[in-house]
Amino acid sequence: MLLILLGVLVLHLIILVLLFVSTAANAWTVGGTSSQDLWYRCLTVNGGYQCKPASNEDWIQAVQALMVLSVLFCFFSLIAFLYQLFRLVKGGRFFFTAVFQILASKCDLIVTPGPRPSAHVGGDKQ
Repeated sequence: MLLILLGVLVLHLIILVLLFVSTAANAWTVGGTSSQDLWYRCLTVNGGYQCKPASNEDWIQAVQALMVLSVLFCFFSLIAFLYQLFRLVKGGRFFFTAVFQILASKCDLIVTPGPRPSAHVGGDKQ
């Protein structure tokens, strides 16, 4: 039983790290002289980077919010697991942990990429 609980704890930590890294990753889409992530659009000009914040479109703000919520729900799930691990009576169930983990996964699944509205990365069109 101890090995199962230790395995669940390790899985919680792995999921939390993966969610955090995927939210903060600095290159989701990389093209010849441009890269784009959740927060910035960068363009390589004369050997240097010019980065602008991601667009103010509704879809990118929704993705940003859902990814942050996913990380928060996963963190709350880990905290609830640790609390219930030491406070729950023997044979109890981890309902709160499961609810937070399901909310985290739902927020992350909603964000999965579909068709992109625009492939243009960079400044003004000429």
